[in-house]
Amino acid sequence: MSTLSYKQRAEVHPSPVASKLLKLMHEKETNLCASLDVGSTKELLDLVEVLGPHICLLKTHVDILPDFSMEGTVKPLKELAQKYNFLIFEDRKFADIGNTVKLQYSSGVHRIAEWADITNAHGVTGPGIVQGLKQAAKETTEEPRGLLMLAELSSKGSLAHGEYTKGTVDIAKTDKEFVIGFIAQHDMGGRNEGFDWLIMTPGVGLDDKGDSLGQQYRTVKDVVSTGSDIIIVGRGLFAKGRDPNVEGARYRKAGWEAYLNRISQ
Repeated sequence: MSTLSYKQRAEVHPSPVASKLLKLMHEKETNLCASLDVGSTKELLDLVEVLGPHICLLKTHVDILPDFSMEGTVKPLKELAQKYNFLIFEDRKFADIGNTVKLQYSSGVHRIAEWADITNAHGVTGPGIVQGLKQAAKETTEEPRGLLMLAELSSKGSLAHGEYTKGTVDIAKTDKEFVIGFIAQHDMGGRNEGFDWLIMTPGVGLDDKGDSLGQQYRTVKDVVSTGSDIIIVGRGLFAKGRDPNVEGARYRKAGWEAYLNRISQ
């Protein structure tokens, strides 16, 4: 688990995307990622307009938007990212052979490699998935891109643990520049081998313990103290009866205080 500041890590990180993200986290004083699974582009953009000042990262699932388009969805999202200084993470969870994910990432309706700073992948198909996605990024854009590997999940009964998690970490070691870290519940080590992986943790809640579909929530303090660099919060920010501006400020403050406490140890 890193006790260095985001600023210190940004200055030496081998990945341009990770360095940029760590730098903006330091400058903006936030480690909050908003996960906005909503039913329309308008809902998404309206929420981002409110939450933008509070976040370092926006996590999207554009395949659930019935009205998705590059012009109507991606263009305004990119403009908001620039306006409020955050990066975009499309939570695609690639899980196929290298050649297939290369096509899925770069083409089709969503053309993710063109606009998402970060995406993610399961380790189930082996290291070819990293190379396939990296090739697609290089062939699609001159902008730097980063990949997160799914090492652990927050859902009850998940099979992503033990040997699977260890194997996923081994896959991440095959590329120091493109693989920037993990979706995980804890620190994944690697510092003694020269890796500085960003840990992003979903299933974070200040109020709820879980939902009826197997999601389990941990507190902000708990996840940051066990190695998480970025807290991913969804319904806690915008579910019915919640004010996104109030909740965004609340989670941002909690995340930042937990981070300051960790690096002061």
